[in-house]
Amino acid sequence: MITFNLFFYPMNIFISSCKFKIFTLFISTLACIQNGYTQPSEISMKDLIHKNMKLAKKQYLFMTSILPSGRMPRSFDAKGDSLITSNTKWWCSGFYPGSLWYIYEYTKDVEVKNAAEKSLIILEPEKHYTGNHDLGFMMFCSFGNAYRISGNQLYKPTIDTAAFSLITRYRPSIKSIQSWNKNQHFNCPVIIDNMMNLELLMWVAQTSNNKILEDVALYHANSTLKNHFRADNSSFHVLDYSLETGEVIGKKTWQGHHDSSAWARGQAWGLYGFTMMFRFTKIPDYLQKAKDIARFMIDHPNMPADFIPYWDYNEPSVPNTYRDASTASILASALLELGTFSNQQEKIRYAEVAKVIIKKLSTPEYLSKPGTNGGFLLKHGVGGIPQKSEIDVPLTYADYYFLEAMIRYENWYLN
Repeated sequence: MITFNLFFYPMNIFISSCKFKIFTLFISTLACIQNGYTQPSEISMKDLIHKNMKLAKKQYLFMTSILPSGRMPRSFDAKGDSLITSNTKWWCSGFYPGSLWYIYEYTKDVEVKNAAEKSLIILEPEKHYTGNHDLGFMMFCSFGNAYRISGNQLYKPTIDTAAFSLITRYRPSIKSIQSWNKNQHFNCPVIIDNMMNLELLMWVAQTSNNKILEDVALYHANSTLKNHFRADNSSFHVLDYSLETGEVIGKKTWQGHHDSSAWARGQAWGLYGFTMMFRFTKIPDYLQKAKDIARFMIDHPNMPADFIPYWDYNEPSVPNTYRDASTASILASALLELGTFSNQQEKIRYAEVAKVIIKKLSTPEYLSKPGTNGGFLLKHGVGGIPQKSEIDVPLTYADYYFLEAMIRYENWYLN
């Protein structure tokens, strides 16, 4: 049985084997300077994280004060100076409660906890939602953190119910969870993002001793491992399956530049997802795939020296295109966990990349001033450029994984 200590593990981390043989913090920092990136004025990571978390508390209490009743924050319209909100069925609805719980975990501020608890009340009915694959994002980032941090036993049945709602989308013929419903573009789409929702299944499986949930998660992860990746360890965004034959009938994108490009956030979802699956299963193939994806991401010729990725690795106009703070946040958090399962050289490499990301996101270029940006912490997220949706704006998941990365860094690498 697993306890809800999901985010606090002993330490070990990953390295790129081709370009580097010995990594120290000094060498890695020097490499950043040689590549044209100079770190912000020196401040200890502990002090920087403390400063950022104090700001996060102020920002999210401000956001809470302007959030309409029954709604969840989604983004911010700088031109209209207005908070953009969603209903609770929007796939990002769990990140606001989850961020509040992370802030409460760090600050112990009762007002933040009250806001977190109130947000769960309106989200709770979505435990029955079966409209797409996003139950993990919606219910585990929110109620999962709430249960882990508060220990409130009333939250567990909600998490359990959400897991069983999610597996209604499992399709035995393709051994995968169908992400979206059939539509004019896809017959049976499965997206790389779906790896993230397996955490909900694995946690409930192991805390409730339910083999069905675990089997579904393993089938999905293995199908993703088999079908979703190219030879260079980048992933397609969308696989389209035939439910009749079980065969892949299309390898496409929805949010990337083109079908064969490496959409940056998709790569980060895969990295985070396989690292998380190794945490639960200790299956070596999952750890190896996470390391392969990490190598692709951080050593790619189009990765900037400050490790804030462009929205797509193969966007032809790089470097004259958008960076994505959300990808950077997910990448930092994933690398920090991957490090706990890796050797000392790898640990040093990954910790330094995550440190560079956290420091860069802590500069005025990315970090909001108090009382601005609708209460969001980070600027410059990229949602879906092909859909002309949420371009160069704050995003709830950018904040969520930034907060998670900082907490992971402090608990795993500073203590």
